[in-house]
Amino acid sequence: MVLLTWIAEVADEPLVLEPADRRVEWETNTWSLGATDEDRSSLAVAEVVAAFERTAAAIRERIRDLSFSGVATFYVWHDKQAAQLRCSTGSVPPDALPFSGAYVASDDLGPIVEGFLADSEPGTITWSDLDDAQSLSEQTKTEPDIRPFDVWVSSVGASD
Repeated sequence: MVLLTWIAEVADEPLVLEPADRRVEWETNTWSLGATDEDRSSLAVAEVVAAFERTAAAIRERIRDLSFSGVATFYVWHDKQAAQLRCSTGSVPPDALPFSGAYVASDDLGPIVEGFLADSEPGTITWSDLDDAQSLSEQTKTEPDIRPFDVWVSSVGASD
């Protein structure tokens, strides 16, 4: 269960909370986690969710030990293009995560993990899907709608 090991290791990785420098936070605190075919077929969603919850609890303890008094959020999302689960910690509230696109903060990690584990061809986009998007764009002469993606958020800061 390589994925579960990697999730657990995130709790012990370097952690920087620097509200004045979000770039440093992002670069230090963001992790990309893949899964082997064996992990995808054998792991239960509940096991992966529990691993992330344990990691969030451990990060919460670390932040408490640092005497950091600000807002901090641990968050997880499925990067479908990279075929990875990604997670990060930032000194931001859930409604101000550093994404350039639209997202929906959620307290339910299950659907995010389920989508990741169920992806039978991670990172693959079929030619027909690309053709459909191109023809739709040509027909409507507008950009295709970009749906917000789900992000699981867990409050880990002292003032949360």
